[in-house]
Amino acid sequence: MEAILEINELSKAFGGLQALRNFDLKVHRGELLGLIGPNGAGKTTIFNLITGFIQADSGETLLMGKNITLLKPFQIVNMGMARTFQLVDLFKEMTVLENVMVPCFSHRSRNRRHNREKPWKVAMHFLEEVGLEKRLNEQAKNLAFGELRLLDIARAMATAPDVLLLDEPFSGLDVEDAEVLTKAIQQMHQKGQTMIIIEHRLRDLLRLVERVVAIVFGQKIAEASPEEIINDEKVIRAYLGERRA
Repeated sequence: MEAILEINELSKAFGGLQALRNFDLKVHRGELLGLIGPNGAGKTTIFNLITGFIQADSGETLLMGKNITLLKPFQIVNMGMARTFQLVDLFKEMTVLENVMVPCFSHRSRNRRHNREKPWKVAMHFLEEVGLEKRLNEQAKNLAFGELRLLDIARAMATAPDVLLLDEPFSGLDVEDAEVLTKAIQQMHQKGQTMIIIEHRLRDLLRLVERVVAIVFGQKIAEASPEEIINDEKVIRAYLGERRA
């Protein structure tokens, strides 16, 4: 199976803190991968490194065989990898539709459309995928927290990514919004979208992903199917707590 994303021996230290140490990962085209670990394990650091927000001390990242290690975030987006953030930061005074239209003017999005579709039509498509089409004229500042997370995902999808990184997308969502998001992720996956999801809400994550990577203190401790991960002793001890008799 083709590896669309390769991370090779990626390391990063912040002063005396080794946040990531010789981390390796291959993600296959169309795969839905989960990344888990306790707070401070290095999960978001991985996203920040591979999307150009911070620079690695060593190692490399390859996207579709091309080295993107030293590129800037906008260059990486235009090469086909987009992300969401734990803390959602949108254009609050713009409407929901306008927020998703903005990335439709990116170099990559324009090239993918070949100027055939109007930006507002492209934006509407992604709003419909995350269930926000009825809120299109609402200012972003008036949305509920769960709606903001859904809008952030729609905005990332509007860049036409080959690889989509979701950083704790279920955080703060109620049951109804979590179900909307679950269906949106499943639909994207069925269409072949490659995704990596960082998530602490394991119940939501494990019913979606095909493979799970667990990290602790910046190092990979397990890589397996969801069923195998929840029974892995290292994961139980480091992330889920000690198994009790």
